[in-house]
Amino acid sequence: MLCVRCRTGTAVTDDGLCTSCPVAGSPPPGPGGWGVRTWPRSPVGLSRAVTALLGAVIVTDLVAIGRGLHLRALWQGLVEEGDPAVHGSGGVSAERLHSVAQTGQSVVFVATAVVFIIWFHRTRRNAEVFDPAAQRMGPGWSVGGWFVPFANLWFPYRVATGVWEGSVVPGPEGGRPTVSRAPLRLWWAVWIASSLLDSFTARMEGSAETPEQTVQGLGLVAAADAFEIVSAVLAIVFVRTLTRMQVARAELRAPRTGSEQLTAP
Repeated sequence: MLCVRCRTGTAVTDDGLCTSCPVAGSPPPGPGGWGVRTWPRSPVGLSRAVTALLGAVIVTDLVAIGRGLHLRALWQGLVEEGDPAVHGSGGVSAERLHSVAQTGQSVVFVATAVVFIIWFHRTRRNAEVFDPAAQRMGPGWSVGGWFVPFANLWFPYRVATGVWEGSVVPGPEGGRPTVSRAPLRLWWAVWIASSLLDSFTARMEGSAETPEQTVQGLGLVAAADAFEIVSAVLAIVFVRTLTRMQVARAELRAPRTGSEQLTAP
């Protein structure tokens, strides 16, 4: 039997409501089907902030790549031609600018990580309302899962798959249609590869003792930054796609009175 309110989900309560529609006595959903002090809550604003910060990550990575390749060229000149410019004022300036660029990368990355995790936790709490049966891990893991060594290579993905499934709009008979997880899988695979590459290249750069090793290390760092740009682009696709899914799912809960609807980014 279909839900008597949204006519989309399968009725599971004595009142003929589905899991997406509030039971009698609970606060009515606000505009777009979102709650104000209750769940689900709109992730749209947070998704826009995450998207903007991921754009800043891309910009700082591009700057770091440029400064790193310039410094690498100076060291390569020393290795191949014996050019001592890297030890002069130009080399000192290049080292300083490269260091500033890397510091900027770190600051922007931390800010992005904080806002992303807040957005991720909100989508997980929303999914608990949309479809609790699809959730494999508790909402606390949407935050804590990122900080547990080794487990952080897998736990956030398990949380994300539950959120993804729980955010899919039910089919006309209340079934759960299949929606490609390609945005999620691509982002996660590249994110893990980028994280491992960053760790490796940082050790390479830090342990370099000869000019040849420095040239190699700087080249690997630039490659890792380029890989991080790909990861950031895929993260933007994932964030925007999941946010749109949750907006569509929340609209099923919206009162049928022409109330204002929120739109995804």
